[in-house]
Amino acid sequence: MDNCCAQNETSKHYPKSHECPVNGKTYNSVKQKTLLHHVSQPWVNALGQQAYYFCTDPLCDVVYFGNDNSVIHTDELRTTVWQKTRDVNATICYCFGVTKYHALRNKNIKSFITEQTKNSLCSCETSNPSGRCCLKDFPKS
Repeated sequence: MDNCCAQNETSKHYPKSHECPVNGKTYNSVKQKTLLHHVSQPWVNALGQQAYYFCTDPLCDVVYFGNDNSVIHTDELRTTVWQKTRDVNATICYCFGVTKYHALRNKNIKSFITEQTKNSLCSCETSNPSGRCCLKDFPKS
């Protein structure tokens, strides 16, 4: 029987960063696993076997792009990406549902999330559209 969770041993190695084909800025890679959790109807919007990258530019409508310069726009996601909106009610911690508004109003939230992260109780790789930990995204005090 096949193990559906086994790693693909034949995966290719791609550059860790690539230029967004729309704004020309360089961004870091994101795992395909992350995209599958955020792209609307991933069974329709087939993702190619290639590297993908996460664009954080709020002025660019592209969220993900492939190393072949294919793009996935904000309207092709089922998740609102906080980096793409000025809405203070946008989620910045997707694991625990914390909005920017919450983070600005309650300084204890960051400590709570830090503790959960230390205990490996977060799911950043799939919950956060960037595939990374949100702690660096919290508003500076």
